[in-house]
Amino acid sequence: MKKKVLAFILLFIGVQFTYAQDSATKQEIIELSKTKWQWMADKEADKLAELFDDKAVFVHMGGAWGKEREVTIIRGGGIWYKQADIHEVSVEIIDNTAILLNRITLIAEVGGNEVTNPFEVTEVYIKKADGWKLGSLSFTKLMGPGDR
Repeated sequence: MKKKVLAFILLFIGVQFTYAQDSATKQEIIELSKTKWQWMADKEADKLAELFDDKAVFVHMGGAWGKEREVTIIRGGGIWYKQADIHEVSVEIIDNTAILLNRITLIAEVGGNEVTNPFEVTEVYIKKADGWKLGSLSFTKLMGPGDR
């Protein structure tokens, strides 16, 4: 009986520890995403280049491309992500991958014109030896308030 109780206690502690780690990782990803939005607003292309994995893909309303083009577009002002108002955020962790969903209103300047759009943004982060790297950033335009 003592062995069963001890086994149960150890299992319970293990579950709590795993949940705490998962929760801390989710919060870390949420903070990393917020920092990324700020870097985008500030046109911090060098910091973004460090965050973006070399094989990262970016999906926009106007097309899809890789890291080099995304960094060049941000650096040159082709797209200026002025402000991302985050309405909802969720994170799922699968092994060494974090998938973050943001429902945002994005104020951006595209080709010299300011635009405001509601988006569901999917961000995929991969845990590497030197930290989390963004592997994918995809924008899906929402049709109306509260659409999901």
